[in-house]
Amino acid sequence: MATALIDEARIRIGNDRASREGAYVLYWMQQSQRAECNHALEYSVQQANQHGVPLLVAFGLMDDYPEANVRHYRFMLEGLQETIRALARRKIKMVIQRGAPPEVALRLGKRAVLIVCDRGYLRHQRAWRAQVSREARCRVVEVEGDVVVPVSVVSQKAEYAARTLRPKLHKRLEDYLVDLNTTPLDTDSRRLDVSTVDLDDIDAVLRKLKLETDVPPVDHFFQGGTSRARRLLEEFLEQHLPHYQENRNQPQTDVTSHLSKYLHFGQISPVYVAVKAREVSGVARDQRASFLEELIVRRELAMNFVRYTNDYDQYSCLPEWARKTLAKHQDDPREHVYTKQQLEDAETHDEYWNAAMREMRYTGYMHNYMRMYWGKKILEWTNTPNYAYRVALELNNKYFLDGRDANSYAGVGWVFGLHDRPWQEREIFGTVRYMSASGLERKSDIQGYVQKVDRLVAASREVWGE
Repeated sequence: MATALIDEARIRIGNDRASREGAYVLYWMQQSQRAECNHALEYSVQQANQHGVPLLVAFGLMDDYPEANVRHYRFMLEGLQETIRALARRKIKMVIQRGAPPEVALRLGKRAVLIVCDRGYLRHQRAWRAQVSREARCRVVEVEGDVVVPVSVVSQKAEYAARTLRPKLHKRLEDYLVDLNTTPLDTDSRRLDVSTVDLDDIDAVLRKLKLETDVPPVDHFFQGGTSRARRLLEEFLEQHLPHYQENRNQPQTDVTSHLSKYLHFGQISPVYVAVKAREVSGVARDQRASFLEELIVRRELAMNFVRYTNDYDQYSCLPEWARKTLAKHQDDPREHVYTKQQLEDAETHDEYWNAAMREMRYTGYMHNYMRMYWGKKILEWTNTPNYAYRVALELNNKYFLDGRDANSYAGVGWVFGLHDRPWQEREIFGTVRYMSASGLERKSDIQGYVQKVDRLVAASREVWGE
């Protein structure tokens, strides 16, 4: 099979140390949790072959990943379980070790020829990789494979909006929207004697971790893993892509790919998804373009945002015009004011909003159109915009399977004016975009959505024994 070619722009040397004699090449897999279409993995295989040593893949399993709970961990471990088995079929050993990810990488890196890692864009992810690059005694190489176009290739500053990022991204898109072939590993690494956490019994592993358990798993709706992501993609491309543009904002339907959670955990590659979407025949160009806009432009705008905005998770990250107009209207009277607990319990006067909150709590998902409405109403129903921002982000990260993602921070920020423009001025919102219940009624079958959520909640309650 042809050797996978990794574009140089995806590769960054983390330190000035050289590779050395060692027992294996170490691929510290943290973000790209998959065995296929994984640029860091294929680069690692090539390096192992070049040095004539096996490849060891390792994942650091920590108890206290920021804001994660048992819902997130269950989904992630389901994916890692599949990845371990898929790598074994490629004669590659993967181990899971307890501990802070950079400490796991440094511990296993003591015997490594070199360390390869994938790329993360959030503050703590960047700090982890910087620590490994600084403290490792061998070369550290970072390979970027969870965006279509490398972030720094598109832009080296925080972009104002999708309209400013889009032309820059499209200019380079064809260079990076290409298949990634697998490279066979020359030296079987499955016999390497390295300790690992056994993922055959995920429930047993979860019981040993010190996790928040008040948000239960939703594996009766969504199971983690690359194979599941691929099946969802195939169903979406066949059944829903031909009508995506007209139905994507219809929350009563299920015309979505449901891939965001799999992309978040790196269980499927955005390159793979985009290539498959472009290969589908008999689909109108505007339908395909609408989907690729969400997958590539909007998602990579979020990556750009967290990479070049240090306070991406703080109210101060909002554009100056938005903070000024919200401050001007901060003391406007509010017809309804709810506590965080009332919101979390879906105890508002608005049945549409309550349905959205219940969908989030009971399924780990919310239709994207309702996510926008959900956030706008939190702004409208809390005492100050700064507090509304904190509440929206906390609930987002607590319940969504794809929470704590670059898209989470950009999406919540959008509610408050990020990546948007000023609109007509009104109470509370100022010139920040407003959304109304009447708009939902006019543009969608919102009662159909409420009924859909009722069915989903009933199914969860039956599973959970409520």
